[in-house]
Amino acid sequence: MNANSPMERLSNGIIKENPTFVLMLGMCPTLAVTTSATNGVGMGLTTMVILAASNLMISLLRNFIPDRVRMPAFIVVVASFVTIVQLLLEGFIPSLYDSLGLYIPLIVVNCIILGRAESYASKNPPVPSLFDGIGMGLGFTLSITCIGAVREILGAGQLFGKQILPLADAAAGKIGFEPITIFILAPGAFFVLAFLSALQNKFKLGAAKRGIDPSNPDCGGSCASCGNSMCKGKRG
Repeated sequence: MNANSPMERLSNGIIKENPTFVLMLGMCPTLAVTTSATNGVGMGLTTMVILAASNLMISLLRNFIPDRVRMPAFIVVVASFVTIVQLLLEGFIPSLYDSLGLYIPLIVVNCIILGRAESYASKNPPVPSLFDGIGMGLGFTLSITCIGAVREILGAGQLFGKQILPLADAAAGKIGFEPITIFILAPGAFFVLAFLSALQNKFKLGAAKRGIDPSNPDCGGSCASCGNSMCKGKRG
């Protein structure tokens, strides 16, 4: 598969180079705003829009930006899109704007956005850069939504604000779920992130032991007998 094809760029961001579980980038919003699945979706989609738009713009301007001022130029481009998205959220989705608060303007210095601008968008054509931004944004959205969902379920018995686990009521003698408060506090974010990262690593190690390269969608079995010369896991 062409490394710059839209599907490759999408799968790269969601699976192969997932910004949260693989690259470990953007930890500040990942740990701070994931107290609920709703916040995870909101922050993830906001970041994805800014990431895709800034990747596209930086790619279009890549031949005009002098190399010595590229980072300040990238920050100006990203800050412009962040301001636009921030004003739109404040005007049309004020509840989400209030929930995310300070972390919206901090997207300007998010390592994921600046990292993709420097490593990919500034060196590649507009269309692959756009899909690279969308893929990375979707990977980030899925990751922090999963973290937020686990924290919300364990910490409050809820999912997307809806009570899914009946709570215990000692006064009424009702037996039910007892929220684990630590999961909606700061330490809970570290616990859940560590658990989900370990789960993904276990899956990758298990696939590697079976001779499957998880990063190669064309790899379906033993690397020793693989006839694909492009297979990263091929032995020989």
